[in-house]
Amino acid sequence: MLRARPETLMLLGALLTGPLDPAGSQDALSLPWEVQRYDGWFNNLRHHERGAVGCRLQRRVPANYADGVYQALQEPQLPNPRRLSDAATNGTAGLPSLRNRTVLGVFFGYHVLSDVVSVETPGCPAEFLNIRIPPGDLVFDPDQRGDVVLPFQRSRWDPKTGRSPSNPRDLTNQVTGWLDGSAIYGSSHSWSDALRSFSGGQLASGPDPAFPRDSQKALPMWAAPDPATGQSGPRGLYAFGAERGNREPFLQALGLLWFRYHNLCAQRLARQHSDWGDEELFQHARKRVIATYQNIAVYEWLPSFLQKTPPEYTGYRPFLDPSISPEFVVASEQFFSTMVPPGVYMRNASCHFRKVLNKGFQSSQALRVCNNYWIRENPNLNSTQEVNELLLGMASQISELEDRIVVEDLRDYWPGPGKFSRTDYVASSIQRGRDMGLPSYSQALLAFGLDIPRNWSDLNPNVDPQVLKATAALYNQDLSQLELLPGGLLESHGDPGPLFSAIVLDQFVRLRDGDRYWFENTRNGLFSKKEIEEIRNTTLRDVLVAVINVDPSALQPNVFVWHKGAPCPQPNQLTTSDLPQCAPLTVLDFFEGSSPGFAITIIALCCLPLVSLLLSGVVAYFRGRERKKLQKKGKESVKKEAAKDGVPAMEWPGPKESSSPIIIQLLPDRCLQVLNRRLTVLRVVQLQPLQQVNLILSSNRGCRTLLLKIPKEYDLVLLFSSEEERGAFVQQLRGFCVRWALGLHVAEMSEKELLRKAVTKQQRERILEIFFRHLFAQVLDINQADAGTLPLDSSQKVREALTCELSRAEFAESLGLKPQDMFVESMFSLADKDGNGYLSFREFLDILVVFMKGSPEDKSRLMFTMYDLDENGFLSKDEFFTMMRSFIEISNNCLSKAQLAEVVESMFRESGFQDKEELTWEDFHFMLRDHDSELRFTQLCVKGGGGGGECIRDIFKQNISCRVSFITRTPGERSHPQGLGPPASGAPELGGPGLKKRFGKKAAVPIPRLYTEALQEKTQRGLLAQKLQQYKRFVENYRRHIVCVAIFSAISVGVFADRAYYYGFVSPPSGIAQTTLVGIILSRGTAASVSFMFSYILLTMCRNLITFLRETFLNRYVPFDAAVDFHRWIAMAAVVLAILHSAGHAVNVYIFSVSPLSLLACIFPNVFVNDGSVLGKVSPGTHRVGMTGVLLLLVLAIMYVFASHHFRRRSFRGFWLTHHLYILLYALLIIHGSYALIQLPTFHIYFLVPAIIYGGDKLVSLSRKKVEISVVKAELLPSGVTYLQFQRPQGFEYKSGQWVRIACLALGTTEYHPFTLTSAPHEDTLSLHIRAVGPWTTRLREIYSAPRGNGCAGYPKLYLDGPFGEGHQEWHKFEVSVLVGGGIGVTPFASILKDLVFKSSLGSQMLCKKIYFIWVTRTQRQFEWLADIIREVEENDHQDLVSVHIYITQLAEKFDLRTTMLYICERHFQKVLNRSLFTGLRSITHFGRPPFEPFFNSLQEVHPQVRKIGVFSCGPPGMTKNVEKACQLVNRQDQAHFVHHYENF
Repeated sequence: MLRARPETLMLLGALLTGPLDPAGSQDALSLPWEVQRYDGWFNNLRHHERGAVGCRLQRRVPANYADGVYQALQEPQLPNPRRLSDAATNGTAGLPSLRNRTVLGVFFGYHVLSDVVSVETPGCPAEFLNIRIPPGDLVFDPDQRGDVVLPFQRSRWDPKTGRSPSNPRDLTNQVTGWLDGSAIYGSSHSWSDALRSFSGGQLASGPDPAFPRDSQKALPMWAAPDPATGQSGPRGLYAFGAERGNREPFLQALGLLWFRYHNLCAQRLARQHSDWGDEELFQHARKRVIATYQNIAVYEWLPSFLQKTPPEYTGYRPFLDPSISPEFVVASEQFFSTMVPPGVYMRNASCHFRKVLNKGFQSSQALRVCNNYWIRENPNLNSTQEVNELLLGMASQISELEDRIVVEDLRDYWPGPGKFSRTDYVASSIQRGRDMGLPSYSQALLAFGLDIPRNWSDLNPNVDPQVLKATAALYNQDLSQLELLPGGLLESHGDPGPLFSAIVLDQFVRLRDGDRYWFENTRNGLFSKKEIEEIRNTTLRDVLVAVINVDPSALQPNVFVWHKGAPCPQPNQLTTSDLPQCAPLTVLDFFEGSSPGFAITIIALCCLPLVSLLLSGVVAYFRGRERKKLQKKGKESVKKEAAKDGVPAMEWPGPKESSSPIIIQLLPDRCLQVLNRRLTVLRVVQLQPLQQVNLILSSNRGCRTLLLKIPKEYDLVLLFSSEEERGAFVQQLRGFCVRWALGLHVAEMSEKELLRKAVTKQQRERILEIFFRHLFAQVLDINQADAGTLPLDSSQKVREALTCELSRAEFAESLGLKPQDMFVESMFSLADKDGNGYLSFREFLDILVVFMKGSPEDKSRLMFTMYDLDENGFLSKDEFFTMMRSFIEISNNCLSKAQLAEVVESMFRESGFQDKEELTWEDFHFMLRDHDSELRFTQLCVKGGGGGGECIRDIFKQNISCRVSFITRTPGERSHPQGLGPPASGAPELGGPGLKKRFGKKAAVPIPRLYTEALQEKTQRGLLAQKLQQYKRFVENYRRHIVCVAIFSAISVGVFADRAYYYGFVSPPSGIAQTTLVGIILSRGTAASVSFMFSYILLTMCRNLITFLRETFLNRYVPFDAAVDFHRWIAMAAVVLAILHSAGHAVNVYIFSVSPLSLLACIFPNVFVNDGSVLGKVSPGTHRVGMTGVLLLLVLAIMYVFASHHFRRRSFRGFWLTHHLYILLYALLIIHGSYALIQLPTFHIYFLVPAIIYGGDKLVSLSRKKVEISVVKAELLPSGVTYLQFQRPQGFEYKSGQWVRIACLALGTTEYHPFTLTSAPHEDTLSLHIRAVGPWTTRLREIYSAPRGNGCAGYPKLYLDGPFGEGHQEWHKFEVSVLVGGGIGVTPFASILKDLVFKSSLGSQMLCKKIYFIWVTRTQRQFEWLADIIREVEENDHQDLVSVHIYITQLAEKFDLRTTMLYICERHFQKVLNRSLFTGLRSITHFGRPPFEPFFNSLQEVHPQVRKIGVFSCGPPGMTKNVEKACQLVNRQDQAHFVHHYENF
């Protein structure tokens, strides 16, 4: 191995250590010596790190750990530290030092220790050796709780150690390990610069030149709170070179002494060398101060401390290791602690010992040590003179006896860590020794070559035997277990014991001889021999005299020892009784006072969705009001005209109900009409000639109420705002009655009596309920129990109900019709046999019996009689026309008069009655000869009156039948639609099987046969086999969805587990997992998953990319149609994880808020700086992390609530605008993770690729959006549909079933809405059918409603984005496809049908061989434009590719009289003219809702060779859910598989 020459090493050291001061490098180069580095590096040129900051302590004795590596010995192997402290160091204070050592020497020793060693800095990750307090401890557990634990955090260690028994843990020294004045100048270059003024070579001073500046944020000064007052903060703490230089005013005084001494030297040098610059002055002064400090420490203080003189200095020894040993730290500190008095005197130069001020302005003869730790703004040390008095007082005061006893100021009232204001200094020192792995007392003696005591009594004859006995008991009488610290204290008396003396002397000799910059080393060029001699003759007394400017006679020659005859003896040896009491222990609750704020914060965060919901509700309300205004714009004039002749009032509906505003109208045809404030008719009362009207007026309470009683009607109670308004109405009513010959009787009574006498609507409904119950009980032979229970006074109620008569309005309400309908008029006139304008119980019963139990002949005769208006026994063509017209009213007059006339002529002609103008009943029944079975099951569907409707429906439910529809096979494999009406007896229509019907148990007719099962034989399976088959079909249906969701979920779970496991178990040790395991797992795991989800959710919105990829092979593996559903699923999962992330942070915030600063500084080193304070220094900008988190939750709450289906339907613009907050969302996500509190930002790893893809997709859309497209044609269609035909952009290619997004320039260019194209790909123009359901579509309809004079040039232009793909465009990939459209949801199928017919006309080869189109609509008039398209398809469909089924849902029940007659007319029209009566199409028209499951079952039989059938539905969610449910039910069978694609609007 090559060896470097010493000269080379010297040169390298000069280069490395010389010009290191950037502020004064030129001056540094001119210095004739090598400037010593502040951080201790390169002192030893062979081992550069020796004595440097951060260098580990060097053991003199092998480590003693529980595991031999790093785990400290604890209970029960060793005694409890507090018990050991009580046993070994407890005693009476006030015994003077045997050697008359002064207090100044004690605290100078502490100052020297702060210069060479600092191991109090807590280590990271945080490890604790907490001190358990015995129950009932007088200081720490006076309440005998038994659960008090004083925190003790292990010190910082060298991470390269503690890995094996041969490399045990070693602590690191946080200051330089040299006597180099680091307690004066700091242990780093930057620290020194912060202390300097850079003027005249002096250290920076504050307002008072005798004091340094206050502690600055740039300096890591320890700023523990005052344990006596709780005061904290940097104010009152000075900037020293020692981190803990402000611990007590006695150390502060020594720091101020050396501060002033340096500046004094700099001033003296400046006067002597006026040509020197700041750097030269500073370095010369620093060099001289350090040398003086070294001389005093080793040659003056150490001998007085040890009573031993160090050996003569023989020169620098480069091979000697001067590193501080852990044994020295404990030995020196603990021996100093036995000498600390409970108080410190202050005196002036004339030996006057002054009184000192205490808290509460009480005075005492000395400063109490326990009440002056970390004190701010000490009232006794506000001036230079007071500091001088403290130094003089310490020089005259005798310290405590050098023995085992430690005063209570240290043992019970030492400054505590964390939330405890006090701790036990001795117990903490014992724990520190265990933390260091110090050897036992016996091992240390053996290592230093000293005799080992044979028994406990040999330790020290001066120690009380009871103390030794108590200590031995704690160690189980095992002397070999006695630890170094208590053993060293027990052996000491008057002087340090042999072991402590040997340890301390060894350390200082190594520090002196191993220091290349030692002032006596003549080879380092620092001082000449003359200067060395001057320094050797300088004592601390000389320093004090020079700084304090006091007469030398005021101080003894050796200020570390006071001998008899020396000046200014102390008044007396201080005891605790002479001083104020120590401020007691306080336990700070970090969370105290924060509970309400924390709870409010959590509640506020939880309320963010509620706030967003409230905001969305307000927006939806105003948007809804705007929409209603648009819809009502054309109706206002009509309503105003209707309300003009009415009288406003308030109607009282009955007890326990609030009155409502109404308008009363007296109409010319003897009608009294009641309207609500929306001018909707609530009630119409038809008065008869000579009818008596009773009017009762209230005579009290302002005379504002009246009761109007009309026979056989429920009463009307009106409340007016004043008596004058009531009088005006009464006068108007009198004139009305006189005009129409009506009797009017007027009476008066009190308002209370009036209201009690009124028969309200509630009472009327109860009467009608009993009426209908007994009516049906008699007709259907229902038992009394089945008819329902009656009130207690049933006999009276029944009599009242049976004498009740129904008005025309109540009769119409029972049929679910309007009073003015022709059917109601005809039926009511027929039933009202006495012609009094009301139906009695018997009259209603007679007509109901015919419909419930009558034969077809009875029912046809009844209809004949109903419409024989002139009662001549014949039914003329006009009367037949009137009958048909009344039936068609229930379908919103779906036929015109011309169409209806054509139907009548056709029916007459088909029956051979074309030459007849009138029909007899026999002719009429002959006309219905083919429909006996329909008439047999025809009933009069009654809904019941008022509140009894539900009961009546329950009774009548058994008589209501449901219909089914299916497709059957013919021998030629041609499929034909099966009619929905009841089949003729014995001859199912079109060869199809019969229909399934259910009838009441009392029905007298034979029960028809059930629905025909599938032709294929079905194997009966067990329950398990059925479930397996369902599961198999489910997987087959959604295998692509399942795979994609599983992969995405697996990745999300994977990144969650990876981060959770990493931070919970394998991350670099910081203590965070041990502090908040659940919180860190939740917060880190969810953060990774949310980052992944919120990044890749962008891909689901790349519409152009999805449209392109769905045409590739990837469509076989990825369900691109489910992109929006997948988007919602990801969003919901992400928001759940975001909530869990917030919950994790809530847990973390609570745990961190109750954690000590030393722990937080380990966990968040970039956030918290551990300066000993309660809260510490927080790095600026950290609070922004929390703010971005709150803003993220707010943005998410807004986006999620406004994206809900309920709100989207009410304000699409609100959804559109709030969803653009995603830009802010991603910005906040980036900012939120950029602070790197725990880890480096990783969001960009997930976000970058999806963001680039999404950005490219948006650029494609933006390139198309700004092309203005002219509207060629605009047409307003019924049901609020607007038809737009516009130019097809160049290069615009699309497929049938695809959709686009448009923006109208007249309505703004930023709001785009999606619509399905209704044009076919082969057409030259594009077309849309847009239904006005919201504000935007309503305004669009208004814009294109105005006539344009200049053709297309006058229409507002459009922006177009698209086309975009969806599942409907895959219709051609199935051999058989079923298209189901509901309402405006038929738009994609318009394009598909036109495309299909066009391709078939060209002879194009297509996989699709058959399409079934099911159109579900309330009335065919809603979307007549689609009927035109279907008609075109029927004309061009020469290959029978399309089978169309139209379902009209706005009709009465299947076997209602009116529906039966419409069915008969429809079948007749189809039979004669081969087209539908309602639509004019060849397609079959059905009444009611489509039964999807039987329909799909029929398709399985018609197409047995087809294995997959595509089902495409578009419409309201209820319809698509029914289709999906039917597909799932049918797919349970082992036959054709139905693949469902759906879109909702």
